[in-house]
Amino acid sequence: MIPLSVLDLSVVTSGTRPAAALRNSIDLARHVDGLGYVRYWLAEHHNLASVASPAPDLMIGQIAAVTKNIRVGSGGVMLPNHAPLMVAERFKMLEALFPGRIDLGLGRAPGTDGATAHALRSRLDRREGDDFLERLQELILWETRGFPAGHPYNNVVAMPDDVPLPPIWLLGSSDYSSELAAQVGMGFAFAHHFASYDAVAAMTNYHAHFKKEGGWTSTPHGILAVAAVAAETDAEAEKLASSMDLNRLRRDRGQFLPLPSVEEALAYPYTDAERLSVARNRERLFVGSPATVMTKLQPMLDAAKPDELMIITAVYDHDARKKSYSLLADAFGLGKKVAA
Repeated sequence: MIPLSVLDLSVVTSGTRPAAALRNSIDLARHVDGLGYVRYWLAEHHNLASVASPAPDLMIGQIAAVTKNIRVGSGGVMLPNHAPLMVAERFKMLEALFPGRIDLGLGRAPGTDGATAHALRSRLDRREGDDFLERLQELILWETRGFPAGHPYNNVVAMPDDVPLPPIWLLGSSDYSSELAAQVGMGFAFAHHFASYDAVAAMTNYHAHFKKEGGWTSTPHGILAVAAVAAETDAEAEKLASSMDLNRLRRDRGQFLPLPSVEEALAYPYTDAERLSVARNRERLFVGSPATVMTKLQPMLDAAKPDELMIITAVYDHDARKKSYSLLADAFGLGKKVAA
């Protein structure tokens, strides 16, 4: 069966504080570590009341320290917000502390609004336009020590210099991202859970154009990230997913509020137009019993042929969230049965 992984946004739920979301992330990571999941990625977002994850590198170190087997990484570091040298050194340090267990996922977007993005960048490092490729190239040069003679960075060394950068994935939701990942020979993670671009086209393009010689790595690795909610029955899963329905509707309006409870979501007076929006958003959400979720997912997995499936489950009840990952681990044959 296809390997499974976890994407965690550290979602803040209605009536709770961001610190609780961070504690839940640590608890969930411990839980899935014993279920056979391959990796656990943490997101970077800023100035949003709905998520509590502005510094994935800090959470990576904390989670790696309290787990044993699962790889831990960023899903991702928003490279436009950071000096490439800082990213290189932080992730080399994590690799030194937890060798063979760290991943570096890189995103092109700032993960926030324009004003916050501006505030995040040093006044000395506010490059104009889309500078992701420039920053990515600089990050690679820090690792390869490839700055030419006479360059001001030629004698600067990213420390610790006795460990490599961990494996790198480019995150994206478009054909540009899949093509770039293929051309530089890096891993690619496609965000189906919010993308308007076709996942099958993105994965097919990535594998077809992957540069095996002269790239960052010689083997393509495509991760498909999807939103899914599993419960013992379809009806129970639908109730849990109602929070995600209302949350997505609010996000589409620019309202980044804490995740509503099931009771709040079920009581919301949807208009006909809003119900249509929810139905459209449901095309990117897989909900039901484990068998139902697998039945819904299988056609896309068969067509896209990802190397790995990454699951994001954002439901209000933390125990229900853990149970969802347990049920899916069992359904996909990860070798661990759901606890009684």
